Amino acid sequence: MHLRHLSVADFRSYAAAELPLSPGITTLVGLNGQGKTNLVEAVGYLATLGSHRVATDAPLVRAGAGQAVIRGAVVRDGRETMVELEITPGRANRARLNRSPVARPREVLGTLRTVLFAPEDLALVKGDPSERRRFLDELLVARQPRWAGVRADYDKVLKQRNALLKSAAPVLRKGSGRRPRPGDEPVEDARASALHTLDVWNGQLARVGASLLYARLRLLHDLGPYLAKAYDEVSAGQSDASVSYKSSVREPMATAIAAGTVPTLEELHEELLAALAEARPQEVERGVSLVGPHRDDVLLTLGQLPAKGYASHGESWSFALGLRLAAYQLLRHDLGQDPVLILDDVFAELDAGRRERLAALVADCEQVLITAAVAEDVPTSLAGSTYRVTLGEVSRVT
Repeated sequence: MHLRHLSVADFRSYAAAELPLSPGITTLVGLNGQGKTNLVEAVGYLATLGSHRVATDAPLVRAGAGQAVIRGAVVRDGRETMVELEITPGRANRARLNRSPVARPREVLGTLRTVLFAPEDLALVKGDPSERRRFLDELLVARQPRWAGVRADYDKVLKQRNALLKSAAPVLRKGSGRRPRPGDEPVEDARASALHTLDVWNGQLARVGASLLYARLRLLHDLGPYLAKAYDEVSAGQSDASVSYKSSVREPMATAIAAGTVPTLEELHEELLAALAEARPQEVERGVSLVGPHRDDVLLTLGQLPAKGYASHGESWSFALGLRLAAYQLLRHDLGQDPVLILDDVFAELDAGRRERLAALVADCEQVLITAAVAEDVPTSLAGSTYRVTLGEVSRVT
C-alpha cells in the first residue's frame, strides 16, 4: 500500500499544495514552522479521520477559509482509489471515494492505513491514561474499521448515562431536600423511574463496553510480542518492554486481566453489569460513570518497573517508538501488506545509535514519509526523494 499523490486546499497553512509521492523513502525538509508536519498530518487524517496534534477540526482549516479539503490517491494491490475529505468546523464533514459521496466519513476508513510516530507520542509513556486508550482504539480501527462504530456507540451511551447521573442525582439520592410542589411526581416514583432508566443505560454500557474491552485485550495480547521485539531492536537490548491492561472491573477479574488473561465476551459483560451495580452509590454521589473502558489504562513496563516515572528520556522515546513499530508490524501481519509509515521530526530526538537502528528497521517498508528540520539528521541509508518546504511552498530537491 502506498500514497501516490496528496492534494490539500485551505488545510492549515496551505492555500493549496500538491505532493507527488512514490514507494520508498520521501523526506520533507524545512525549518520549524514552515509546514512540513502539516502535510503528513493531512496524510494521517486521510487514514484516521483525526489529527495527531489537535482534538478538534477547527485548527485544521486555514485562517479565513470555510473548509479544508484533503485528497489522496491510494494504491493497493495494483488498484488506485481516490479518497477525498471535506473538513468543515461546526458542521458534519463529508467524504468521497472515487468521486462518489459516501453516507458517513468513516466509510473511508481502511482505504489508507498509516502508522505515524511524532514527538507528541512521548505522551504515550509520560501522559495520562487517555493517551494510551486512544493508541489502542486507533489501532483497533486500523486493524478493523468497524471498531470506529463500536467506539462511537460507546461514547454515545457513556454521554447519556453521565447526563442521567447528573440530572437525576437529587432523586437518586432519595430526594432533593426541597418541599414538594403541586404537580410534582412523588419522590419515590421519580426515584424508581430514574433507577429503571439507569438500569437500561447500565445494560447498554455493559454490552458495548464488553465488546470494546474484549477487543482491547485481544489487541494487547497480539501486540505484546511485537513490542518486545521492537523495543529490543531500538534500544539494542538494554531492557525488556511489556504491556498489561489495568481494568476498572472488580477483583479478582482485574488482577487476572492485568496478568494477561482474556475473559470471554460473556464474562466481561456480566462483570461490567455487576461492577456498575456495586459502584452505583459512588456514581450517584459524583455524577459520573466510574466503571468501563473509559476508566482503564495500559501499563507500560521496563524490566520490573513502570515506564512512567522511572524511564529516562531516551528510554521513554524508545518505548514510544517501540509501540508504533509494533503497531506497524502487527498491521503488516494482519493486512499482508505494509501500511504507510510516517516519521515526523523523529530523528532529531534520537542519538546516533538509535537513528541507525531505526533506519535499519524501516528500510524495507513499502513507503516511508519523513520530516526533518535538518537533512543531515536523517541517516544516509534512508536516501530517497527529498522535498524542501518553505513557508508553505513545496519544491522537489532530489
